[in-house]
Amino acid sequence: MFLDRATIHVKAGDGGPGCVSFRREKYVPKGGPDGGDGGKGGDVILVGSEQAATLLDFNRRPEYAAGDGRPGSGSNRTGRDGDDLVLRIPLGTAIFDEQTGLQLKDITEDGQAVTVARGGRGGKGNTRFKSATNQTPRTAEKGEEGQARALRLELRLIADIGLVGLPNAGKSTLLGKVSAARPKVSPHPFTTLAPNLGIVDLDVVTRIVIADMPGLIEGAHTGKGLGDEFLRHIERTRALLYLVDVSPAAETDPVDAFETLREEIRLYSSALAERPYLVAANKTDVEGAEQGAKRLEEHVGTDVPRVSALTGQGVNTLMWRVKELLDQVDGAQI
Repeated sequence: MFLDRATIHVKAGDGGPGCVSFRREKYVPKGGPDGGDGGKGGDVILVGSEQAATLLDFNRRPEYAAGDGRPGSGSNRTGRDGDDLVLRIPLGTAIFDEQTGLQLKDITEDGQAVTVARGGRGGKGNTRFKSATNQTPRTAEKGEEGQARALRLELRLIADIGLVGLPNAGKSTLLGKVSAARPKVSPHPFTTLAPNLGIVDLDVVTRIVIADMPGLIEGAHTGKGLGDEFLRHIERTRALLYLVDVSPAAETDPVDAFETLREEIRLYSSALAERPYLVAANKTDVEGAEQGAKRLEEHVGTDVPRVSALTGQGVNTLMWRVKELLDQVDGAQI
C-alpha cells in the first residue's frame, strides 16, 4: 500500500521546574540557597532515511511527544534534559505546518534533518534569585512548555523520468515491460491509483528510475479525476516521457491527447511544463496506428519513437532515447 500524505501532531518536551533548596551543613546554621535548574525538554526532529519507504506508519500513529526535562535538585544539581524524539521519514518528503501552510523543509538527502518542535527551557532554581537584598529566595521557575504543532507530510517520488499519459495509454504496461515493477494492468481506465516506481538497468552502469503516474484527464490540475493528487510527484523528475496511444481504437485523437497532457502540466506548474521531454507513440502493433503516429510526429515537429508496450517492440530503443535525453539534461546543468 502506498500512502503519500500524513498529518501528525508533535509535542516537544516541557522544561523541568527549578528547585527551591537550602544548604544544610554541619556548623552552618543558615546555609544559602542551592536549588538547581530544571533540565531542557527534548526536541522533535525529522530525519530523511533511505530505509523509510512510505508514510504508512505515520497514518497509523499520528501523535508523537519528546521527553520532558527533569526537575532541578539541591546542591545546585541541574535536572537531566529530556530525550529528543527522532522520526525517520522517506526521502522526498515535504514538511508543512498544517496551521499556516508554510513549508518548513524538503527532505531529499539521507541524514538530512530538521527540528520541527523545540523543547522548553528548564526553570531556574532559587540559587539564581539570590541577591544582596534577598539572601534566602524561596522562588523557583516552572519549566517552559515545549512547542506543539500539527504537521502535514507529503511524499513526492524522486525519479529520473515521469511517465505521463491519458488513462489506458499503456503506461503501466510499459513500466512492467522495461523494469521489475509489477503495476496493476487492466483495460479499464484509472487502473493505476498510486504512483509506481520502476528501475531500468540498460547496462552495468546505466540505471534509470521511472515514475508511472496515474492517468491524467482534462481538468486534472484542479483535482478532476485522480487530479493533482499525483501531479506533484512528477515535480521532482528530471524529465518527462509523454506516452500517447496512436491506435485507431484510442478514445482521444493522438494530437488532442498530447495537447491535453501538455496543457494540464502547464496549468499545474509552468516550471514543470518547461522541463525537457520526449514523446512516444504507443500501441503501434495495431493495424492503422502508423497514421496516428505520423500525425503526432508532424504536430510535435520531431522524431517520435514507435513502441508497443504490450509486445515489447521498440521499447529498448525508447529507453536508450530516454538515456540520451537525461544525458542532455545533465550536460545543461553543468
